[in-house]
Amino acid sequence: MALPEVGIVMGSDSDLPVMAEAGRALERFGILYEMTVASAHRHPDKVARYARGASGAGLKVIIAGAGGAAHLPGVIASLTTLPVIGVPVATPHLGGLDSLYAIVQMPRGVPVATVAINSAYNAGLLAVQILSLGNKALQEELSRYRQELAARVEEQDRRLRRDGGEDGGSPGSNPEDKKPLR
Repeated sequence: MALPEVGIVMGSDSDLPVMAEAGRALERFGILYEMTVASAHRHPDKVARYARGASGAGLKVIIAGAGGAAHLPGVIASLTTLPVIGVPVATPHLGGLDSLYAIVQMPRGVPVATVAINSAYNAGLLAVQILSLGNKALQEELSRYRQELAARVEEQDRRLRRDGGEDGGSPGSNPEDKKPLR
């Protein structure tokens, strides 16, 4: 049975709606992962056990998300040599800026790669990129994914030009043009 390669850790189950997006990105590429709740402030012993045992458990990358004081990614990074990707989770008080600053301002020698607020999907993609360093098939799959993204942009551009410019009018002059391009 294959072991998970990525650990997704969150400070509270209230972070799950955001952090589940990292899992979706990993699933897109067939990467096995595990999820756990471990609070740097409310259960530091669990965080220490998890971080110290991650490499021995077969993990290769850890994605850690937290809101507010958001020390979880940094604490994990201080206890393992595995790459740690921090996901600042938005808070109702400061919109996630507090989380972002807490995660991105790591001291020299203890790096945490940090994505944008609530951008767990991108954290998952970054984990895939890290894992692809030694995996040619995964590199090719990432390349195909990027080609799909480019094709979607081209399709959106064709739709915009078709729907917004046929009669010489500018996009947005028709109420139908206000629908999001998806």
